[in-house]
Amino acid sequence: MSQTPKKTPKKIMKRQHIVLASGGTGGHMFPARALAEELIQRGHKVSLVTDQRGQGFGNDLPQVTVHKVSAGGIAGGSLLHKALSTAKLAMGILQAMKKLQSIKADAVVAFGGYASVPAGLAGSFLGIPVYLHEQNAVLGRANRLLATRARNICTSFRKVSHIPAGCENKIILTGNPVRPAIMNLRETPYPTPSEQSPLRLLVTGGSQGASVFNSLVPEALALLPENLRHRIQISQQVRKDGDSAESVATIYNTAGIAADLKSFFDDMPERLSSAHLVICRSGASTITELAAAGRPAILVPYPHATDDHQNDNAQDFADAGAGWLMSQSSLNAQDLSNRLISLFSNTQLLQRAASCARSHAIIDAASNLADLVCGPPEKIGDTSSTSTNVSNGAAA
Repeated sequence: MSQTPKKTPKKIMKRQHIVLASGGTGGHMFPARALAEELIQRGHKVSLVTDQRGQGFGNDLPQVTVHKVSAGGIAGGSLLHKALSTAKLAMGILQAMKKLQSIKADAVVAFGGYASVPAGLAGSFLGIPVYLHEQNAVLGRANRLLATRARNICTSFRKVSHIPAGCENKIILTGNPVRPAIMNLRETPYPTPSEQSPLRLLVTGGSQGASVFNSLVPEALALLPENLRHRIQISQQVRKDGDSAESVATIYNTAGIAADLKSFFDDMPERLSSAHLVICRSGASTITELAAAGRPAILVPYPHATDDHQNDNAQDFADAGAGWLMSQSSLNAQDLSNRLISLFSNTQLLQRAASCARSHAIIDAASNLADLVCGPPEKIGDTSSTSTNVSNGAAA
């Protein structure tokens, strides 16, 4: 069960050197970057530890020094692969220990991915406080490995599975940071469609689109009654593999559906703002952004995600009344079409789901994380500090 930190004795908050440890994927790097920005704004020093493939935060945060260490995933693979990965991990731990000592790190915050493990273990071996941030509704394997050594496990969902025994009291609900452009959508009311107005549908599946949506969504929309088809305005990410984009466009043109098809949308906040319904995967960042924006969604979890964590993410969103989970393994065009007919014929369902999504959001995640690790910003250097006030996840 999530908890709020207890009051701590009076102490002087000092400007600290916080080390962030993260794998290189966007799902791990984005919350790490958001925390880095928050800590820098508060006057703390920030370093990032990742592996050789990690690109850091680019040129936007030159204040963050990037240190690369050896790392390797030890789950799965042959015995030889595991042996090599274990050797890489051992080397990475030694490299990280040397680095943490030389820069005099005050705390380590690990965001998951096997590249976060060396610094997390090194910090615990050196007696440096270690904090974990989990983006999904299933505790990732790297965070599971570090859980018993961590001071706190910061979660993005209210219920998280695969917590190691004895670590339940370490859980604190802080939320998952959302980029400012999406958070600003909280000021934009849900655009409830009228009986004859256009119905704006947004279909995403990651930066390159989900191939299953290339066939499933066009076929489903083509099965809609004519009065609904002609009201649809769809924005869809379509993979550029083979003739996919052309075949999708042909189906929409034949069905009389207005479609804007691209492999990547660089104006996602604007499209999300105007969307009446989203069809998408259920990665942690996607769920977090839907909740922050207050937009309903049909969620089709990626079936091969590690530990099926996308299904848990989607179930949490659906249980909140914010959307509808449809499993890819049993989904077909007719079922999806029937769902769309039901929603577009009764837009009060969409309005209610949008409200539930908005209520389900946990805001100020980066601030919550920073408060937990370093203390509230106004208390830095203030001897009257009496508590660490981290959000218990109450929705805004």
